[in-house]
Amino acid sequence: MNKQLSHRVQSIKPSPTLAITARAKALRSAGQDIIGLGAGEPDFDTPDHIKQAAIAAINDGFTKYTEVDGTPELKAAVIRKLQRDNGLEYTPGQILVSCGGKHSFFNLTQALLNPGDEVIIPAPYWVSYPDMVLLAEGKPVIVEAGIEAGFKISPEQLEAAITAKTRLVVINSPSNPTGVTYSHAELKALGAVLETHPNIIVASDDIYEPILWSDEPFANILSLCPSLVERGVVLNGVSKAYSMTGWRIGYAGGPEWLIKAMKKIQSQSTSNPTSISQVAAQAALDGDQSCIQTMLTAFKERHDYVVERLNNIRGLTCLPSQGAFYSFPNCTQAISNLGQADDVAFCEHLITQAGVALVPGSAFGAPGYSRLSYATSLEILAEALDRIERACA
Repeated sequence: MNKQLSHRVQSIKPSPTLAITARAKALRSAGQDIIGLGAGEPDFDTPDHIKQAAIAAINDGFTKYTEVDGTPELKAAVIRKLQRDNGLEYTPGQILVSCGGKHSFFNLTQALLNPGDEVIIPAPYWVSYPDMVLLAEGKPVIVEAGIEAGFKISPEQLEAAITAKTRLVVINSPSNPTGVTYSHAELKALGAVLETHPNIIVASDDIYEPILWSDEPFANILSLCPSLVERGVVLNGVSKAYSMTGWRIGYAGGPEWLIKAMKKIQSQSTSNPTSISQVAAQAALDGDQSCIQTMLTAFKERHDYVVERLNNIRGLTCLPSQGAFYSFPNCTQAISNLGQADDVAFCEHLITQAGVALVPGSAFGAPGYSRLSYATSLEILAEALDRIERACA
């Protein structure tokens, strides 16, 4: 039997964040005391009013296929949210509801990219951006911004990375994995560069939008640079804001010609998102938003604690962030102190010797760093950091 696999699947790797989470669970199942800080998943329960909406949908028999691009009711709720929170106006034909934010970006790359098209991705980046570009036979162009640059690329770096083959630029703010947020002025400066390149599409990944404690309110590059709206795509979802990771609902707003193409891709892959989850997502977007503040308060408290602790551990340096629920310490000195080869070996040392699972920074295009998720209790974080401190001593 010929076991030859496609060049597409051979060009990518499994999601490192999911792999770390799965490994931590497997070690715990085997009886080991492992604290997993790899998952990007809020530890709060989905709010009751959202769950009750889903239960009512089941009881009402809303369990059949829906429109491929989402129910009219949910699309209307998305339109209201984007107008209310972001000042962006869309029509139903400019909205696509998908099976999570990851699915939205996958649809975008499949619909937009041709072989050899370049996609500019600032690093550190979310692990799946480059691989989904590769699956679409595009070319990821990585623009690096380390801790000395605050993990944010400059307009000069963006301009230098643009070529005749550039088709897409990705902006993720607040960022996974760093939690860093671009200021309004910084986004406008990047937008000014993109305004001079009219054939480039701009993707704004806003999945961590409400998990923010910066001095400025949230704004994305499209709301700050209206001239980019006609060639911009907003990607968002309910997973992080409402602790609905397992419900798998994301959405995209953009120019109708592109959203129509993304819908075509979805129609030949997953078809519609889960009917029940769509009702729940509608309740989340239209309902009481106070549940977000509860989570935000907890995440900010955890952030302050984690950053202070990390900066007092030998060999680690950590910038404070402005949102999301990650810290991204520079571990270069700790790696050297422990005689480890790199960040992968360092994280392997932590999980085997300290019983703490972090994600190596190289998975995010930033060797020498690691990502710590503080989407867990202060008690668990304190124990995990005690273990890391002992392992780095």
